[in-house]
Amino acid sequence: MLPWKLIDTTDVPDGNVPLRLMQRGKEFTIKLGQNELMSSRLFGSEEALATLTCFRLKDVKAPKLLIGGYGMGFTLRAALKVLGPKANVTVVELLPAIVAWARGPMAELTGDSLDDPRVTIVEGDVVKAIKSAKGVYDAVLLDVDNGPEGLTRKSNDALYDLSGLHASLAALRPGGVLAVWSSFPHPKFTSLLRKAGFATEEIPIRAAGPRGGARHVIWLATKPKAAAAQATRSAPAKPAAAKARAVKVAVKQPAKRKPVPAKKKS
Repeated sequence: MLPWKLIDTTDVPDGNVPLRLMQRGKEFTIKLGQNELMSSRLFGSEEALATLTCFRLKDVKAPKLLIGGYGMGFTLRAALKVLGPKANVTVVELLPAIVAWARGPMAELTGDSLDDPRVTIVEGDVVKAIKSAKGVYDAVLLDVDNGPEGLTRKSNDALYDLSGLHASLAALRPGGVLAVWSSFPHPKFTSLLRKAGFATEEIPIRAAGPRGGARHVIWLATKPKAAAAQATRSAPAKPAAAKARAVKVAVKQPAKRKPVPAKKKS
């Protein structure tokens, strides 16, 4: 078996340990310390993040998507395969080295996806990108760090706390989808999504897709199409008896007629 070779490293803001790009033959992995963050062997759940989301956008003629984190590009490429020519996909990647690795050592894996006319690559913090957007996106897909609990940098937690989820809700159009990838289940995060105002579905997925692998989780959280209508539906209904009393009070009763005195006989 071929040994792993170190190709490059890059520092992570707020992090003490650099990311390492490793290669063995045609296989790549990105590691943080001893933790494998990404692998070119196991990408089924990253692709599912895109396909499950795009299926929910099938009736949107020109969908606009934001992908937080490029990784090895599996989510982006899976989205491009199923999206139409009028779609627009913005990828926000914090680390310039990640995109450089995609165009350099991993160019064969990347293909022409980064040059697709539907794609815009933005170097920056996805937290700020989401907060600056108001009702812009049909979907926000997050494959940042290891899921709701940050591994590479603590500030990533701001994506997944209540304030961050409210920002994602505001960035979406009505009916839009927030899709979140995680390497493990997180029951508290499911509750937090609902608290933020999303209709939430939690989907278990295997790392290697049909081939099995580690068990990952994808949340599909939908912004209500009509918040006002939802509020009306959730308001407590008046009891039938109370309605009847209200109608009864509203009906004007006819005035009573005074009795006419009888005529005396002469």
